[in-house]
Amino acid sequence: MEIKLRSYKTEDTQDILAVINYNILNSTALYDYNIRSYDQQKEILEDKIKKGFPVIVAEYDGKVVGFGMYSEFRFREAYKYTVEHSVYVDKEYHGKGIGKLLLLELIQIAKKQNLHTMIAVIDSENQSSVEFHEKYGFKTVGIIKESGFKFDRWLHSVFMQLILE
Repeated sequence: MEIKLRSYKTEDTQDILAVINYNILNSTALYDYNIRSYDQQKEILEDKIKKGFPVIVAEYDGKVVGFGMYSEFRFREAYKYTVEHSVYVDKEYHGKGIGKLLLLELIQIAKKQNLHTMIAVIDSENQSSVEFHEKYGFKTVGIIKESGFKFDRWLHSVFMQLILE
């Protein structure tokens, strides 16, 4: 299986939207309740690019099978060297190394942009994502208990950090 990484194009929006909306409806990977519209998702992606942040897609046989991006961690000026990232892979393609390719590419881009640290915010129930991030050097630096409420239960946010070298 040959996966190609490339920059986001507008025509990728529908495939990205399908992955996002699946996760909104079926997981705690996103703390959203309502699915997004095409226009909402397109605006989110284009806003990141306009601010100089990457949005990359993983493509297999002409189909977008995953994507990754990062943007501001917080909005105060002193945080300008810190970004929060997201990596999502289509449910049909989990376990094929696509997340690894996307995350490693985001890390390389962040280093080239002279950023200092990457943050992952992961729901505590998503232990596989915590372990995935640990494989690539992220350390758990905090847990905010009961920070989200979805599917009739309180959720805890795990904050993980990678200092870029």
